[in-house]
Amino acid sequence: MMALHPLGSETVYDVAIIGAGIVGASCADEAAAADLRVVVIESRGIGGGATAAGMGHIVCMDDSEAQFALTHYSRELWRRLASELPPDVEFNPCGTLWIAADDEEMTEVLRKAAYFGARDVRTEVLDTTQLARLEPNLRPGLAGALLVCDDAVIYPPCAARFLLERACARGAAMAHGWVEHIDSRNPMVIKLSDGRSLRAAKVVYAGGAWTPELAPLLAEGFPMPVRKRKGHLVITDRYPGFVRHQLVELGYLKSAHSVSADSVAFNIQPRTNGQVLIGSSRQFGDEGSTVNPAILTRMLERAHEYMPGLANLTAIRVWTGFRAATPDKLPLIGPYPGDARRILATGHEGLGITTSLATGRLLVDQLIGRASAIPVEPYWPKRMDKEAAHAH
Repeated sequence: MMALHPLGSETVYDVAIIGAGIVGASCADEAAAADLRVVVIESRGIGGGATAAGMGHIVCMDDSEAQFALTHYSRELWRRLASELPPDVEFNPCGTLWIAADDEEMTEVLRKAAYFGARDVRTEVLDTTQLARLEPNLRPGLAGALLVCDDAVIYPPCAARFLLERACARGAAMAHGWVEHIDSRNPMVIKLSDGRSLRAAKVVYAGGAWTPELAPLLAEGFPMPVRKRKGHLVITDRYPGFVRHQLVELGYLKSAHSVSADSVAFNIQPRTNGQVLIGSSRQFGDEGSTVNPAILTRMLERAHEYMPGLANLTAIRVWTGFRAATPDKLPLIGPYPGDARRILATGHEGLGITTSLATGRLLVDQLIGRASAIPVEPYWPKRMDKEAAHAH
């Protein structure tokens, strides 16, 4: 059970964190570790939102140098933490197989291998025979794959709970309720829906896809460039060994890069209990939580193309969730333009689980003036001011 420290009506917290998903939990853990007085405010439940709805992939990505730096750094933080994680977090260093369907995609495999190799990321290029040996349930005749050896999978809700429990053990407090107003006095006063008020020198907005709903609580004059991007997932009954690695088609990159069209891609994750988690889909403009039968059908048909035996497995649950997407596919980590007391930690899209630990570390680096392991400037929210100006 989480040991909750009592809220202090007279306490002035160094930082109040709105949101107890995995990003907010990581920020709280890092802030408490730095001996800051921390309160976490959550309206729904710990590890809700995208943390509960998404896949648990910890992956090194190479869409840009900034994305690589953040994912690589955070993956290393997860690897260092692995021995401390409780069993229910299900840390599984299974690696990722980026699957090439044809010779054109094998060219991309070789490019990725060269990119990662130049940056000391362990990979292995697999041919058709080697891929079939590692994942015999894939369809025959695939061209090959890139194995990214040190990628992993976790169960995100329990990881968020672990980080928050550790934050509370270090002195953090929890407050449950909606934030109705934050005034601009110093320290800021945060008024909750039940009438309580909290005081904090700084406020971190870690609401994920719901950050735009917090926009009225922020200063005026800055666009909130976070959009909800809906996704579907299916989980099966237990079939131990059916899938051994995180499997992703290289076409997934095209799907993830699309900023307008609905898309699906083959993306499969093994759970340590033998279940198979099947994705993925991406939609803008649909903010309802109901399952879209057409998108779900497309997603499963795509999965069956790569792994025909999935059709023989029993699905036990289907659900949807929302990613917090930004126009340049990088998160917002840092001070809000015009008011350095208000700090954003959102916009991670499909990489929130991967980058949560690095987000917490970089955010607290900025709070306490500590040198960061990687440059923080690419993730500063003020870049969106420039992008908005450029667009006009």
